[in-house]
Amino acid sequence: MKTRIITAIVGILVLIGVLFTFDTLVFNFVIAAITLIAIHEVFKALGFGRKEWPMYAVFVPYTLLIMLSSYQVWRRLVMPASFLMVLFFGIYLVVRNAQVDFAKASGLVMFSGIVIFCFYSFIRLKELLPVETYGYDAMFFILLILCFAWGGDTCAYFAGRAFGKHKLCPVVSPKKTVEGAIGGVLGTMVFGVIATVIYSIAANRMEAFTRTNIGVSMYVIIALLACVAAVLGIYGDLFASVVKRQCGIKDYGTIFPGHGGILDRFDSVMFIAPFVTMVAVSYTHLRAHETGR
Repeated sequence: MKTRIITAIVGILVLIGVLFTFDTLVFNFVIAAITLIAIHEVFKALGFGRKEWPMYAVFVPYTLLIMLSSYQVWRRLVMPASFLMVLFFGIYLVVRNAQVDFAKASGLVMFSGIVIFCFYSFIRLKELLPVETYGYDAMFFILLILCFAWGGDTCAYFAGRAFGKHKLCPVVSPKKTVEGAIGGVLGTMVFGVIATVIYSIAANRMEAFTRTNIGVSMYVIIALLACVAAVLGIYGDLFASVVKRQCGIKDYGTIFPGHGGILDRFDSVMFIAPFVTMVAVSYTHLRAHETGR
């Protein structure tokens, strides 16, 4: 537990440092690096090694392109690059027929796609809610996503230990309980509201939503958003656990002592990040249209 706490504190400090680069190109590269580490964890978990290195190597330029696609000059290359990526895997499987398992290769592509989609959500928020127009709303949503995921995880853990009696999904994750899941949902709502209160005090406004101080209705929306996010976080966790169980591994990596790898820490973020991003951006555009902005 001591190791986990120390790692968590160091992780928070690193996160703060990364957020200081939010309005720069460095932020995009940091997100790309985290994404590539996560994809490498998938690559290793599925049992691929040095002989299959091209299957990982092709993700490096592609991931960099996706994370830089918020800049117009790179965005035009996304479609042809995606085509070349698909073509590469098709040719690679033909060339290495009977040497590379199609099911595992498909798993690598699918899981990596989910990982890229997840972390690209942060870049998308940065692109559509620029600092010069929306202040730090995009950064708030990134922190809200992490609060939803990690706050829910923490509350689910302690609620499960204190009240857990009924198994949630014993075949996939024996330690998870229904009581823990309920505690996670409630905790996600609390953490979301607290994060919103702190932001409203610090910024004294929520430009993307009301252009005025946050009202009661906004807290209701955040709470409802948290409910859905909590469920998505649980499914993300279970999805990652299914893959680990089928691959016969305990953790995806060791980059975080006491916590595991990138995917062990961000499994609950995988589906929350795209969901919150899509809702936030849609609502922002709706409000902008109503106000003629």
